Amino acid sequence: MGDFSKLTKVSVRMLRYYDEVGIFQPATIDEFTGYRYYSAKQISEINLVVSLRDMGFNVADIAIFMKEKSQEKQEDMLKVKNKEIRSNIRTEQLKLEKINTTIKNMKKGRVNMNYHVTLKSLPSYQVISLRDTIPAYDAEGMLWSKLSEYLMRENISCHEIAYATYHDNGYKDGEVDVEVVMGVDQLMKDKNEFVFKETEAVEQAASILVPGDYSKLSGAYQFLANWIEKNGYKISGNPRQVAIKGPWNEKNKEDYLNEIQIPVNK
Repeated sequence: MGDFSKLTKVSVRMLRYYDEVGIFQPATIDEFTGYRYYSAKQISEINLVVSLRDMGFNVADIAIFMKEKSQEKQEDMLKVKNKEIRSNIRTEQLKLEKINTTIKNMKKGRVNMNYHVTLKSLPSYQVISLRDTIPAYDAEGMLWSKLSEYLMRENISCHEIAYATYHDNGYKDGEVDVEVVMGVDQLMKDKNEFVFKETEAVEQAASILVPGDYSKLSGAYQFLANWIEKNGYKISGNPRQVAIKGPWNEKNKEDYLNEIQIPVNK
């Protein structure tokens, strides 16, 4: 057992553990001493166990993988893990972006935001809509790209109306329910997740313009929420985030422009 441990660089303790949980058993066990003996033929097998562990498979999944005789099903398990890791990488990348934005804001010295609030009505629009869940709030671009590709592929003409609506009741750390819409000249037949509809008119909404990159939106939402509460209004619908200028028509992030609209009543 000691020699096998040295050859495979797997500790004796871990070899015992893998045996106890049924992942990797010794070739033979001395019935009198209980000593575990391993064969050189088992090196490739223990190397696979270690590789699966390093990929992030838990003990239960490693046991299933090792017992599975179908190479096709083993490949399916690896593909699922591949997708999971890619999702985790994207989540970590978003965290890094937030860290860098926070450092940037700290170096600048945070300036108190003071926006001009406007009360206005919002008309009904003819739109094409795409609603789905995204991993985080700043991953909204995934839906815009998908919607834009569909419009180009189907040669559907649209106009300047474009906004996102967040449908969750409160803030969520993940799996955010978002709908993006673009105005269209005429309503057509729905296709898969792409839905044509006429939006409801909003009698009154509190609105502010937010210049600059997307990192400023969080503070702007907070400012508008405080204004609504301070002035005796109540939120009566889901906020809309209207894209006016962004990466599609502005190279400089400081020149981006968004409008936040929150339906309100007294």
